[in-house]
Amino acid sequence: MRLYRSLIGWLTISTLYAFGCAPVAAARPAAAAPAEASEPKRAVPPPRPPKGPDGPITAAEREQAIEALARELTDKYVFPKKATEVARALRARKKRGEYNGITTGHALATALTAHINEVLFDAHFHVRFSKETLPPQRQPGPPSAEDLARYEEFANQVNGGFERVERLAGNLGYVEVRSFEFPGRGFTAASAAMDFLAETDGLIIDLRRNGGGAPEVVAYLCSYFFDEPVHLNDLYFRPDDATRQFWTAPVPGKAYVGREIYVLTSKNTGSAAEEFAYNLQNLKRATIVGEVTWGGANPGDMVRLGDHFAAFVPTGRAINPISKTNWEGVGVKPDVAVPADDALRVAQVKLLEKQVAKATDPQAKEMLEARLRELQAK
Repeated sequence: MRLYRSLIGWLTISTLYAFGCAPVAAARPAAAAPAEASEPKRAVPPPRPPKGPDGPITAAEREQAIEALARELTDKYVFPKKATEVARALRARKKRGEYNGITTGHALATALTAHINEVLFDAHFHVRFSKETLPPQRQPGPPSAEDLARYEEFANQVNGGFERVERLAGNLGYVEVRSFEFPGRGFTAASAAMDFLAETDGLIIDLRRNGGGAPEVVAYLCSYFFDEPVHLNDLYFRPDDATRQFWTAPVPGKAYVGREIYVLTSKNTGSAAEEFAYNLQNLKRATIVGEVTWGGANPGDMVRLGDHFAAFVPTGRAINPISKTNWEGVGVKPDVAVPADDALRVAQVKLLEKQVAKATDPQAKEMLEARLRELQAK
């Protein structure tokens, strides 16, 4: 999903969870399409609460939304066999009159999401209702100057998704990344953060409130943690029948190598943020601390189903080059499982314990031990 489209054209209904797919230096094309048989096992995703005001719908609006959804899934959903199955089931329910008694938008969106996910089990897929008329579906092509200006303004307001950078006691680095949504401004913010933390003895990356974003920003930040090219992830997209590879690439400033990294997660860590944790975990470059993540690995697009309905249709899926699968439906499982609220303290304790063990200067060791006791007492 192109970032400006999700943020500007569909701001009222977009989840902003989905991976982006704009070109970047760290992405390389790959020709092979994965077999559908390698689809990962999935759990039923929890329902999403409705957003915005509810409103009445007509029978014609209900019919239009159902038929448009069946067509969009058949044409675009990443697993064609699943799409065919779900379109058949959807039309069978409609023929039996199961939707005839639904007269409000939120009720229909909730019912369609639940029924379709009985087949798809896809964390990203959902239907949304908007009481206000939705904007026309943007056609492929460059965004307008106005859209770009609004996008850049928002990216600057949120500092490219990088919320907080701090040097903690014991010379530990900490950075909270709230979103990977902003190529460009996100690259600048990532470089500034890593430059500030370049001389720390260990690093904590907090993704507990990060719902996702663009794989380009994931690849950019990951690039700081290796001193040679590393294959991070692949994304296969059904509409183009093409796979794109994502690799690390040279970055400005010093690479953050030879030091430990801890990544904090929660049940709200989603999509591209899950990719970041999954990449580093599979490459054995970071220790994941916290909770099992959300479980969404299929990127896609928000599609218009009529004046008042839209759906997020996953058109692609992630394929890790090491595991050959992804985290869809199961989430990223932490190496150290603790409640999300305790994750930062636990990561600090583990890093300080190792620093104490390595310390040779008595005064420095005493300071580290004092801070460690404080954290252990909490």
